[in-house]
Amino acid sequence: MAKKYWLMKTEPSVFSFEDLVKAPGKTTAWEGVRNYQARNLMRDEFQLGDLAFIYHSGIAEPEIAGIAEIAKTGYADPFAMDSKSKYYDADAKKKGVNPWFLVDVRAKKRFKKSVTRSELKNCKALAGMMVLRKGARLSVQPVTEAEFKTICELSDLENV
Repeated sequence: MAKKYWLMKTEPSVFSFEDLVKAPGKTTAWEGVRNYQARNLMRDEFQLGDLAFIYHSGIAEPEIAGIAEIAKTGYADPFAMDSKSKYYDADAKKKGVNPWFLVDVRAKKRFKKSVTRSELKNCKALAGMMVLRKGARLSVQPVTEAEFKTICELSDLENV
């Protein structure tokens, strides 16, 4: 199966690309997704080895900070059933059915220069990118191979 490309949003005050780099094995579970469309992408579409941009949102100038690799495909999000977790889903616990999934991601490449949302918007080759569409707030989004290559060209890459 062909490699796919993704964009995964996170608020850097909650979890940043640097937090991923500092995680044991530079790998962590991408927990807390509570949108069915995003869940379906992670559960059904993400494949081992797919690459994902880590997009810092919720800041003055949103930016892509680096690239992660899917290190483990979709599995049940245990945090949804853990009453001590900030991602606890009381309704799921009550029903006894956990509808939520997560994937594990591993830091792959750091951008020496983050690619800002403004830079994305000003690049004609990226005009159709989902993250730039008005109202497109999905935390996990597909990225085309052409978009992926263009964004990599906008930034210097370095190994982590």
